[in-house]
Amino acid sequence: MKNKKIIFIALDCSVSKAKSIIKSIPKIKSKKYEIGIKAGYQILYSDKGRNFIKSLKGYKKFIDLKLNDVPNTVKNGVLSLRDLKADYITIHTSAGFDAIKLAKSYSGKTKLLAVSVLTSMNKKNLSEIGHTKQLDKLIIHLSKLAKKAGAYAMICSPHESKKIKKLSKLPSITPGIRLPGDQSGDQKRIATPKFAFKNGAIGIVMGRSLIKGNIKNNFKRLFQHLES
Repeated sequence: MKNKKIIFIALDCSVSKAKSIIKSIPKIKSKKYEIGIKAGYQILYSDKGRNFIKSLKGYKKFIDLKLNDVPNTVKNGVLSLRDLKADYITIHTSAGFDAIKLAKSYSGKTKLLAVSVLTSMNKKNLSEIGHTKQLDKLIIHLSKLAKKAGAYAMICSPHESKKIKKLSKLPSITPGIRLPGDQSGDQKRIATPKFAFKNGAIGIVMGRSLIKGNIKNNFKRLFQHLES
Protein backbone atom coordinates (compact mmCIF):
# COMPACT_ATOMS: atom_id res chain seq x y z
CA MET A 1 0.00 0.00 0.00
CA LYS A 2 1.66 3.19 -1.21
CA ASN A 3 0.11 5.83 1.07
CA LYS A 4 -0.12 4.45 4.57
CA LYS A 5 -2.25 6.07 7.24
CA ILE A 6 -0.10 7.70 9.91
CA ILE A 7 -0.54 7.29 13.65
CA PHE A 8 1.27 10.24 15.25
CA ILE A 9 2.32 9.82 18.87
CA ALA A 10 1.96 13.13 20.72
CA LEU A 11 5.10 13.77 22.73
CA ASP A 12 3.66 16.52 24.91
CA CYS A 13 6.18 15.90 27.66
CA SER A 14 9.79 16.45 28.70
CA VAL A 15 12.65 15.27 26.49
CA SER A 16 13.64 12.60 29.00
CA LYS A 17 10.08 11.25 29.07
CA ALA A 18 9.93 11.40 25.27
CA LYS A 19 13.10 9.32 24.99
CA SER A 20 11.56 6.71 27.30
CA ILE A 21 8.40 6.62 25.19
CA ILE A 22 10.37 6.19 21.98
CA LYS A 23 12.20 3.19 23.46
CA SER A 24 8.88 1.59 24.40
CA ILE A 25 7.20 1.89 20.99
CA PRO A 26 6.86 -1.61 19.53
CA LYS A 27 8.02 -2.35 16.00
CA ILE A 28 5.00 -2.07 13.74
CA LYS A 29 4.77 -4.17 10.60
CA SER A 30 1.66 -3.02 8.82
CA LYS A 31 0.68 -2.54 5.21
CA LYS A 32 -1.92 0.05 6.22
CA TYR A 33 -0.33 2.12 8.99
CA GLU A 34 2.96 3.74 9.99
CA ILE A 35 4.08 5.55 13.13
CA GLY A 36 4.91 9.22 13.32
CA ILE A 37 6.04 11.56 16.09
CA LYS A 38 4.38 14.86 17.00
CA ALA A 39 6.40 17.33 19.06
CA GLY A 40 5.14 20.67 20.28
CA TYR A 41 5.92 23.47 22.70
CA GLN A 42 7.18 21.42 25.62
CA ILE A 43 9.91 19.73 23.62
CA LEU A 44 10.74 22.43 21.06
CA TYR A 45 11.02 25.12 23.72
CA SER A 46 13.23 23.01 25.98
CA ASP A 47 17.01 23.18 26.17
CA LYS A 48 17.68 19.84 24.43
CA GLY A 49 14.50 19.59 22.39
CA ARG A 50 15.85 20.47 18.95
CA ASN A 51 18.70 17.97 19.18
CA PHE A 52 16.24 15.30 20.25
CA ILE A 53 14.03 15.96 17.21
CA LYS A 54 17.06 15.86 14.93
CA SER A 55 18.09 12.51 16.39
CA LEU A 56 14.80 10.77 15.55
CA LYS A 57 15.12 8.28 12.72
CA GLY A 58 12.52 6.15 10.99
CA TYR A 59 9.49 8.26 11.94
CA LYS A 60 7.44 10.88 10.15
CA LYS A 61 8.15 14.08 12.07
CA PHE A 62 5.35 16.52 12.84
CA ILE A 63 6.31 19.86 14.44
CA ASP A 64 3.27 21.34 16.15
CA LEU A 65 3.85 25.01 16.95
CA LYS A 66 0.70 26.40 15.29
CA LEU A 67 2.59 29.36 13.83
CA ASN A 68 0.40 32.44 14.13
CA ASP A 69 1.81 35.89 13.55
CA VAL A 70 2.33 38.51 10.86
CA PRO A 71 3.41 36.93 7.53
CA ASN A 72 7.11 37.79 7.72
CA THR A 73 7.44 36.48 11.27
CA VAL A 74 5.68 33.24 10.30
CA LYS A 75 8.05 32.91 7.33
CA ASN A 76 11.06 33.33 9.63
CA GLY A 77 9.59 30.74 11.97
CA VAL A 78 9.40 28.26 9.09
CA LEU A 79 12.98 29.04 8.05
CA SER A 80 14.24 28.56 11.62
CA LEU A 81 12.73 25.06 11.70
CA ARG A 82 14.12 23.80 8.39
CA ASP A 83 17.19 22.22 10.01
CA LEU A 84 14.86 19.80 11.82
CA LYS A 85 13.84 18.30 8.46
CA ALA A 86 10.27 17.89 9.62
CA ASP A 87 7.73 16.26 7.35
CA TYR A 88 4.98 18.53 8.66
CA ILE A 89 4.65 21.88 10.44
CA THR A 90 1.42 23.39 11.73
CA ILE A 91 0.32 26.93 10.96
CA HIS A 92 -2.83 28.52 12.32
CA THR A 93 -5.36 29.66 9.76
CA SER A 94 -5.98 32.67 11.98
CA ALA A 95 -2.65 34.01 10.69
CA GLY A 96 -4.46 34.59 7.41
CA PHE A 97 -4.06 33.88 3.71
CA ASP A 98 -0.86 35.92 3.22
CA ALA A 99 0.96 34.22 6.09
CA ILE A 100 0.06 30.71 4.91
CA LYS A 101 1.01 31.49 1.32
CA LEU A 102 4.34 33.05 2.31
CA ALA A 103 5.14 30.16 4.67
CA LYS A 104 4.42 27.70 1.86
CA SER A 105 6.90 29.42 -0.43
CA TYR A 106 9.67 28.94 2.14
CA SER A 107 8.76 25.52 3.56
CA GLY A 108 10.65 23.41 1.01
CA LYS A 109 9.75 19.73 1.31
CA THR A 110 7.99 20.29 4.62
CA LYS A 111 4.21 20.20 4.29
CA LEU A 112 2.05 22.81 5.99
CA LEU A 113 -0.84 21.61 8.13
CA ALA A 114 -3.43 24.31 8.72
CA VAL A 115 -5.07 24.40 12.14
CA SER A 116 -8.74 25.33 12.00
CA VAL A 117 -10.41 25.35 15.44
CA LEU A 118 -8.74 23.63 18.39
CA THR A 119 -10.45 20.41 19.44
CA SER A 120 -10.56 21.76 22.99
CA MET A 121 -13.05 24.42 21.84
CA ASN A 122 -16.78 24.22 21.29
CA LYS A 123 -19.54 26.65 20.31
CA LYS A 124 -19.55 28.33 23.74
CA ASN A 125 -15.79 28.90 23.69
CA LEU A 126 -15.91 30.39 20.18
CA SER A 127 -18.68 32.76 21.24
CA GLU A 128 -16.57 33.89 24.19
CA ILE A 129 -13.80 35.08 21.85
CA GLY A 130 -16.18 36.82 19.49
CA HIS A 131 -16.82 34.35 16.65
CA THR A 132 -20.35 34.56 15.30
CA LYS A 133 -20.17 31.81 12.67
CA GLN A 134 -21.40 28.36 13.57
CA LEU A 135 -18.55 26.00 14.40
CA ASP A 136 -18.86 23.79 11.31
CA LYS A 137 -19.27 26.78 8.98
CA LEU A 138 -16.22 28.49 10.47
CA ILE A 139 -14.11 25.36 9.98
CA ILE A 140 -15.17 24.98 6.34
CA HIS A 141 -14.47 28.68 5.73
CA LEU A 142 -10.97 28.30 7.20
CA SER A 143 -10.28 25.10 5.25
CA LYS A 144 -11.14 26.80 1.96
CA LEU A 145 -8.79 29.65 2.87
CA ALA A 146 -6.01 27.17 3.70
CA LYS A 147 -6.51 25.29 0.43
CA LYS A 148 -6.32 28.50 -1.59
CA ALA A 149 -3.13 29.54 0.23
CA GLY A 150 -1.38 26.23 -0.45
CA ALA A 151 -1.68 24.20 2.76
CA TYR A 152 -1.24 20.44 2.39
CA ALA A 153 -3.90 19.32 4.87
CA MET A 154 -6.11 20.50 7.70
CA ILE A 155 -5.79 19.83 11.39
CA CYS A 156 -9.37 19.36 12.57
CA SER A 157 -11.51 17.07 14.65
CA PRO A 158 -12.51 13.70 13.11
CA HIS A 159 -16.08 14.92 12.91
CA GLU A 160 -15.18 17.54 10.29
CA SER A 161 -12.83 15.49 8.07
CA LYS A 162 -15.38 14.22 5.59
CA LYS A 163 -17.05 17.59 5.08
CA ILE A 164 -13.71 19.37 4.67
CA LYS A 165 -12.56 16.84 2.08
CA LYS A 166 -15.81 17.28 0.15
CA LEU A 167 -16.06 21.07 0.28
CA SER A 168 -12.44 22.26 0.28
CA LYS A 169 -10.65 19.23 -1.26
CA LEU A 170 -8.14 19.05 1.59
CA PRO A 171 -7.26 15.87 3.47
CA SER A 172 -7.03 16.02 7.25
CA ILE A 173 -4.96 14.92 10.21
CA THR A 174 -7.04 14.65 13.36
CA PRO A 175 -6.19 15.11 17.05
CA GLY A 176 -8.63 14.39 19.86
CA ILE A 177 -8.34 10.62 19.33
CA ARG A 178 -9.15 8.20 22.12
CA LEU A 179 -9.46 4.42 22.29
CA PRO A 180 -12.95 3.20 23.21
CA GLY A 181 -13.62 3.72 26.91
CA ASP A 182 -10.77 6.17 27.51
CA GLN A 183 -11.43 9.52 29.17
CA SER A 184 -11.69 12.61 26.95
CA GLY A 185 -9.48 14.79 29.16
CA ASP A 186 -9.38 18.43 27.98
CA GLN A 187 -10.66 17.59 24.50
CA LYS A 188 -14.30 18.23 23.58
CA ARG A 189 -14.62 16.98 19.98
CA ILE A 190 -13.12 13.49 20.24
CA ALA A 191 -13.49 10.19 18.35
CA THR A 192 -11.94 6.74 18.09
CA PRO A 193 -9.12 5.89 15.64
CA LYS A 194 -11.44 3.72 13.55
CA PHE A 195 -14.01 6.50 13.27
CA ALA A 196 -11.34 9.02 12.27
CA PHE A 197 -9.88 6.87 9.50
CA LYS A 198 -13.31 5.85 8.20
CA ASN A 199 -14.25 9.52 8.13
CA GLY A 200 -11.36 10.26 5.78
CA ALA A 201 -8.38 11.21 7.97
CA ILE A 202 -4.95 10.47 6.47
CA GLY A 203 -3.42 10.65 9.93
CA ILE A 204 -4.42 10.75 13.58
CA VAL A 205 -2.72 12.17 16.67
CA MET A 206 -2.81 10.13 19.86
CA GLY A 207 -1.35 10.99 23.25
CA ARG A 208 -2.88 9.69 26.48
CA SER A 209 -4.44 6.56 25.00
CA LEU A 210 -1.05 5.33 23.80
CA ILE A 211 1.55 6.68 26.20
CA LYS A 212 -0.21 6.49 29.55
CA GLY A 213 0.42 3.18 31.29
CA ASN A 214 1.78 0.16 29.41
CA ILE A 215 2.68 1.45 25.95
CA LYS A 216 3.04 -1.97 24.32
CA ASN A 217 -0.36 -3.06 25.63
CA ASN A 218 -1.87 0.22 24.46
CA PHE A 219 -0.57 -0.38 20.93
CA LYS A 220 -2.01 -3.88 21.06
CA ARG A 221 -5.40 -2.39 22.00
CA LEU A 222 -5.07 0.15 19.18
CA PHE A 223 -4.50 -2.42 16.47
CA GLN A 224 -7.16 -4.76 17.84
CA HIS A 225 -9.55 -1.80 17.64
CA LEU A 226 -8.50 -0.90 14.08
CA GLU A 227 -8.78 -4.46 12.86
CA SER A 228 -12.09 -5.31 14.60
